[in-house]
Amino acid sequence: MDLGLTEEQTAFRRLARDFCDAEIVPFRRDWDRAESVDLDLLPKLGELGFFGLTIPEEHGGVGGDHLTYMLAMEELGRADSSVRGIVSVSTGLVAKPLLAHGTDAQKAEWLPRLTAGAALGCFGLTEPGHGSDAAHLRSRARRDGDDYVIDGSKIFITNGTWAEVALVFARTGDDGPRGISAFLVPTDAPGFSRTTIEGKLGLRGQATAELSFDDVRVPASAMLGEEGRGFAIAMETLDKGRVAIGASCTGIVQGCLEEVVAYTTTREQFGKPIASFQLVQEMVADLSLDADAARLLVWRAADLIDRGEPFGVAASKAKLFASEAAVRASNIAMQAFGGYGFIDDYPVQKYLRDARVMTLYEGTSQVQKLLIGRAETGINAFT
Repeated sequence: MDLGLTEEQTAFRRLARDFCDAEIVPFRRDWDRAESVDLDLLPKLGELGFFGLTIPEEHGGVGGDHLTYMLAMEELGRADSSVRGIVSVSTGLVAKPLLAHGTDAQKAEWLPRLTAGAALGCFGLTEPGHGSDAAHLRSRARRDGDDYVIDGSKIFITNGTWAEVALVFARTGDDGPRGISAFLVPTDAPGFSRTTIEGKLGLRGQATAELSFDDVRVPASAMLGEEGRGFAIAMETLDKGRVAIGASCTGIVQGCLEEVVAYTTTREQFGKPIASFQLVQEMVADLSLDADAARLLVWRAADLIDRGEPFGVAASKAKLFASEAAVRASNIAMQAFGGYGFIDDYPVQKYLRDARVMTLYEGTSQVQKLLIGRAETGINAFT
């Protein structure tokens, strides 16, 4: 479906698909088993511009709009959501807020390496006791002369083990969300430690870590944006991140559709392809419908971002529908494949495992419903 795409967007979409089919799809099972992608992939992604989309060329990026970025996220999601997570966290959750709120010195220090895939970033918001309720996080940053000293911990941090810089949110005051500030923290800073979280159900190829801060000292110039604006930066960043999750989930649905069509048109039972059975065609129809619906919701949200119009509710709708659709699609694909879907010689069980977490992170499905409900009724159900 190329409704409304420019020639440049269509060309990049084709480039992204060809790259994914050649450099990711053949290896995704091995990376899933090893619980790590091959990091030699990162500079290749950087060379083709995956890490630099929406970042201006003057900062090392390749420019482009958010719709093009979402096309890339969909293709990466179709190929391997672990790789998508590596890219979208480093670019969407670190490089983009750095571009929007960083000083010239901060941009010069980090953006060229991030956009080239020569360095990764991670987003340090979630804590062991504070996931959806990020406004009351407990990590602290106290002023000490020309420095800030950070103490606390973060959990479930994508890229956490591999990142060279962490965008860390810590409390600089006691007045709820208005007391949170953001800091760019090099991961080699004394007192900064990280522990890999292993044995995950899905997204096994990307590094997920717990981060610990024990008197981690950073200069005041490491603060991103103004003091007390960290929570606002985090929420603004997550709104855009939710659209990327929606695009990734659209890729999962599309991948399930393509795998089911390929399998059911060649697999025979009772002397004919199982795609000729009515209930199998119902499965295919459901997959096709969800793929188009999810894609259009994502594209609408991306278009609103590019137009500079409010997009938060559209982002929640895209993320909610696409993530739930990805779970439905991977369950359908598992059913269509039968016993073969239960082994990792085929990708559908990986789609199922990867899809499940999409309803949880960057705002659970329940949180998205509350955001949509608040927009429709004007009543805040969070308090």
